[in-house]
Amino acid sequence: MNKQLDELHLSLRHKNQEVVLPIRLQAYERICLLLERISPNHIIPRLNEKDLSAKQLQGALVSEIRSEFSHNLSQQVYISEEAWIYVTGAIEQLISLINESANELDDSATSLDLAKMVFEKNMRNQQDTLRGALSFIKNEIKELF
Repeated sequence: MNKQLDELHLSLRHKNQEVVLPIRLQAYERICLLLERISPNHIIPRLNEKDLSAKQLQGALVSEIRSEFSHNLSQQVYISEEAWIYVTGAIEQLISLINESANELDDSATSLDLAKMVFEKNMRNQQDTLRGALSFIKNEIKELF
């Protein structure tokens, strides 16, 4: 009877893995996409318009990042807590970088001025938390196989 119970548990675990693994992989994929979409190299060209002021671009960037993040909040259920901490930390660091850059510019600065400042700060940044989070996620995916 114990042997049959063990076999049943093993069978259920295997069937559960067949269902859960694709969902987890999809969650990791969506988190990778989130991190790529909000990276300065992708988000600034997507949102920057020539007639925007630096403050307007700042608002648009922060709003878009928060929107992308809230759209993917449910993915935290399927990834490790440590991975989620990396993701949230990277997002907060990016928002902070954008806000710091905007605060260093005067009120007459253009969106191009802000874009340049964000790119420069991001390149000088010793710890690119977006890349770090993406790397952590990719390594976690490798552990699944």
